[in-house]
Amino acid sequence: MRQLTPLLLGLTATAGLIGVVAWSVQAIGRLEHQRSQKHTLETLLESSATDLQSDHSTTDSAESPSDRSKSVLHPSPDAKPIGAPGNPIVRVALLSQSPPRAVDLSGQAECRFSNGEIVQKRTLEKVLSERRSNLVTCKSGQDGAVVVNKRSYPETVYFLNRGRGWIAINQLPLERYVASVVGAEMPSHWNPEALKAQAVAARSYALVHLVRPADSDFNLGDTTRWQAYGGLNSQSGPTAAATKATKGLVLSFKGGLVESLYASTSEIAAEAHSHLGASMSQHGAQNLAMEGHKFNEILGRYYVGASLARLKTNEN
Repeated sequence: MRQLTPLLLGLTATAGLIGVVAWSVQAIGRLEHQRSQKHTLETLLESSATDLQSDHSTTDSAESPSDRSKSVLHPSPDAKPIGAPGNPIVRVALLSQSPPRAVDLSGQAECRFSNGEIVQKRTLEKVLSERRSNLVTCKSGQDGAVVVNKRSYPETVYFLNRGRGWIAINQLPLERYVASVVGAEMPSHWNPEALKAQAVAARSYALVHLVRPADSDFNLGDTTRWQAYGGLNSQSGPTAAATKATKGLVLSFKGGLVESLYASTSEIAAEAHSHLGASMSQHGAQNLAMEGHKFNEILGRYYVGASLARLKTNEN
C-alpha cells in the first residue's frame, strides 16, 4: 500500500472549536435551539495519548505526510455545539430509509410538532404522507425507539419537510453513533482490536463532519457515501465494547484531526481514496488483528505519521 497523506481538519486553540452548524431557527422552531446555547464543547486535543506503531510499514513511497497537499478547514470559534464535552451530538440523515413511509414508536417514544403539539402515533404516517413543509420531532424516551421503515433508532428522530419531500434525521451522541457505525461497517464477531481500530476511524471521520457538515440540516448520511449507520440494528455488545475502550480517541496529525477514510480492502481503498488521502483496509485491519497487532498498531499501518489524541472533557 502506498503512503498517502491524511486529510486534515485544522484545529486551533479556541474553546468551542468543533461546532454543530445551527439549523434554521425558523424551520425547526426553538425545540433544540435553546439547549444548543447551554453547551459549549471544548474540542482541543490533548497531547498525543498513544503513538501509532508502524514498525513494519508496507508503504512503497518515500513521501512524508507533509509532502502532499491537505484539506484543511478552520471552523468558526463562535460555533455553538450541542452535547456534552467530549461527546457531541451528531445529526445523521437516514438517506437509506428515504422516504420514511412506515413509522412506529416503541416504549415511551412520542412525537410532537414544532409548536409542542403531540402527534398521535395513529396519525403520524398520515402527516408524513402530506407534501407540505413541516417538522415532527420524535424522542425515544427511556428504553424506547423510533422505528423508521422497520429499522429502530435511539434518541431523537426529526422528520423534516422543506417542501421537497420528507427526510428522517437521527440526532444522537457521538459515542452511541460510533458504536452503531462499527457494527454496520465490520462484522461484530471480528477481532476486538480490529473493531477498536474501526471505532477510532469512525469517530475521527464523524468529527470532521461536525465542522464540515454535508448539509445545513445534517452532518452526514447513513450510507457508505459517508459511513454506514444502522441505528440500534447494527449495535451489539462487541461494537459497544470497542467504542467504550477507545472513548474519545481520534486520529491527529500536527494538531489537526485526520479525516480517516477506509474501505473494505486495500485495492478498493487505493482505487477510491488514493487521490484524497490515507485509507484503512478493513479486511487488512482484521488480518493484522488476528496476527496479534493492537488497534493503535493497525491504525499506524494505514494512517502513516498520525498519532492518537483524546478529546478533552470537563475533567481534562
